[in-house]
Amino acid sequence: MPLTSTALIHYLHDDLNIDQEIAPETELFSSGMLDSVAMTNIIMYLEETAGIVVRPADVTLENFDTVKAIVDYAHAGA
Repeated sequence: MPLTSTALIHYLHDDLNIDQEIAPETELFSSGMLDSVAMTNIIMYLEETAGIVVRPADVTLENFDTVKAIVDYAHAGA
C-alpha cells in the first residue's frame, strides 16, 4: 500500500504522540521534534505499512527529516 503524507502525519500524531503541528516540510529530526527512538518506530512503520526494507545506509536526514522526504523515499522503493 502506498504511503501518503496524511497517513504518516496521522501516525506521528496518534502512535508517536507528537502534539506539534506537522506539515509535509516540517523538519522532524533537525528541529529536535523527534529522536532516534522515533526514527526506529518510523522505520518499522514504513517496513510494515509500505512493504519496503529500509537499509541502514539510507537512514539519513536527506531521506527522513521531513514527512515529504520519508514519503518520497518510500515511493522510490527504497
